[in-house]
Amino acid sequence: MEKKITIDYSFTHPFINEVAIESYKDEALKAMETLMKGNGAGNDFIGWRNLPDNTLSSDEFKKIIEVGNEIYKNADLLICVGIGGSYLGSKAVTEALLHPFHNSLQKDKRNGPRILFAGQNISGTWLEAIIAEIESSESVYINNISKSGTTTEPGVAFRYIKNAMEKKYGKIDAAKRIIATTDAKKGALRKLATNEGYRTFVIPDDVGGRFSVLTPVGLLPIASVGIDIQKLLQGAKYASEYCKEKDFSTNPALVYATIRNLLLKEGYHTEILVNYEPGFHFLSEWWKQLFGESEGKDGKGIFPAAVDFTTDLHSMGQWIQDGQRFIFETVLNVGKPLSELTVVSDKEDLDGLEFLSGKSYDEINKKAQLGTLIAHYDGKVPNLIINIPELNEFFLGQLLFVFEQACGISGYLLGVNPFDQPGVEAYKKNMFALLNKPGEENAKNKLSLDEKMKKLPSGKVTK
Repeated sequence: MEKKITIDYSFTHPFINEVAIESYKDEALKAMETLMKGNGAGNDFIGWRNLPDNTLSSDEFKKIIEVGNEIYKNADLLICVGIGGSYLGSKAVTEALLHPFHNSLQKDKRNGPRILFAGQNISGTWLEAIIAEIESSESVYINNISKSGTTTEPGVAFRYIKNAMEKKYGKIDAAKRIIATTDAKKGALRKLATNEGYRTFVIPDDVGGRFSVLTPVGLLPIASVGIDIQKLLQGAKYASEYCKEKDFSTNPALVYATIRNLLLKEGYHTEILVNYEPGFHFLSEWWKQLFGESEGKDGKGIFPAAVDFTTDLHSMGQWIQDGQRFIFETVLNVGKPLSELTVVSDKEDLDGLEFLSGKSYDEINKKAQLGTLIAHYDGKVPNLIINIPELNEFFLGQLLFVFEQACGISGYLLGVNPFDQPGVEAYKKNMFALLNKPGEENAKNKLSLDEKMKKLPSGKVTK
């Protein structure tokens, strides 16, 4: 039997107890059944559940492998244009599995092209730097990722990037290097791709952005830098099988959703995802969108935060240890290390650390992890531990699916639709009104905003 992701919730006692867990299991199982049967709110966006199995045998998968290999062999630089779910999944996986300084390595020592991301902000400084990389790089490919093609951040970025590519290669050759991942039939990017002759990949209609890492949205960039997406999908497929189990002791997604919601009932409304490997930073960012956008609605939801330990122990450690007690931690624990590096000896021992000589950095890191867990537990912070046997494609694929499955169950336990995001439109509505976007609706919004601004207290600016 393959190893799998497991959950240790021993450190959530006595904040919650077995009696509470037993009494909540039926409710959790009902939420899981709702997700599995597809009869809950947002059920037209649960196609992600079948992705690992369906994708592996699809023609689309073969096409991803083919184009990914082309980019891997021919490109010096791949730029992915997208925001939110259109970039966080691929960023999370590539950061976790590539060399920490992948983009800085010499070409002959690097596994595939450098990979950069654009369109995830509206910073002219960032975009100018991206354009400079296009101009100075030997061979550039672009993957523009957007369901609609009208999202502001990637939209305005791609305008500039498209111009830079056409200036560098000419219109015809630039089109061969630009790949669009978008809707199958409609939308601005689909129309542009058709007009310009870009190769395209399809974002499934029944998969929302934050669940799209195992669609072409995430798989093409990940494959393009030499990561084995077949193993990634095989891991996710394996997790999709054990995440169907109704046995509380064998289904980590069910356990995770249950425990975090019980903690919420006890007043722990902020979850901190903790990692001890720098490569997991963007996995945490992906997780924050997954749970934040899925649960944060109708005045409900657990607030998702994240820290990189031991680094952030020197900045956030004091607050977590002794601050207000409404937080709980979920710790990502990687079993087998990627590095066996050991501490070298220094006989002078001026730093007083010679007792660590010969010990592996992983051993020290693990002891720091355990010491921190016990300290925070003593400080009345509940802790869950997610055990990941090894950091590779197979186990990362499992982890992604476990989180997605848990997110769906958790949303239904909260009583929200975990697959919509109505609140994200509010800032866009205001931004377009302030920028004087044409149209009667935007004109009305602008008048409304002007009235709100007039009602604010005046003179509240420091001098």
